[in-house]
Amino acid sequence: MKGDVLWTPLLTELNRWRDAGKTVTFWLRDDDAIVPTAALDQLLDVTGRYRIPVTLAVIPAGTGAALADRLKEVSHAAVAVHGWAHINHAAEGRKKQELGGPARQPETVLAELADGYALLADLFGNRFTPLLVPPWNRIDAGLLSSLGEIGFAALSVYGAEKPAPIRMVNTHVDVMDWHGTRGGRDHGALVGETVARLKHVFAHGGTVGILTHHLVHDQTVWDFLETLFAVTAHHPACRWASVTDILAEG
Repeated sequence: MKGDVLWTPLLTELNRWRDAGKTVTFWLRDDDAIVPTAALDQLLDVTGRYRIPVTLAVIPAGTGAALADRLKEVSHAAVAVHGWAHINHAAEGRKKQELGGPARQPETVLAELADGYALLADLFGNRFTPLLVPPWNRIDAGLLSSLGEIGFAALSVYGAEKPAPIRMVNTHVDVMDWHGTRGGRDHGALVGETVARLKHVFAHGGTVGILTHHLVHDQTVWDFLETLFAVTAHHPACRWASVTDILAEG
């Protein structure tokens, strides 16, 4: 609930922003969309009720008209390119990666990304945004300078933004416990990470990017999102923006 003591640090930090006359920008990225599902319906419902823009990182090789039709009436959803097929090409024992690495030629990867860009731009029209979201948040650094030639305006991975030859719009708080329960993370820990990011942005600028994966959410995740949106959606120091608006604002 909004008044829960777990959420007091977030409210306190947002009030500090308010008192300083500052506004922080939050944005939401959700990965692995392919086709309409009940989980996607739930995500679109909760974000719609709180008027939270959501960027769906869509896997081009697996998607099609069904998802495009589902999103036609969803004004608060944007679509980004989530690699090509979300297939791991890394050697056994190495971290999963689709975009680059010793096993892949740059020309092959860039051709797949160009195909994915064209496919999603055609399918989703004005819902499409020229943002690349690498599967597993990994991409060979040698590919970055070529992404603009395909049409990408920005790249989104996980963690603090680093200097790159393309604009970075990252996510900073991941709701999933990938290395433990593979369910939702402890709400207190998530609030703490959100507050830490807010303090960094207060001093250095940037956004607060929340990362979700609707297909694997448990009730812990849905409860966290519901409360996060309730706390932030109408706070005077908080603004939820679409990635399209963030890119347009420079």
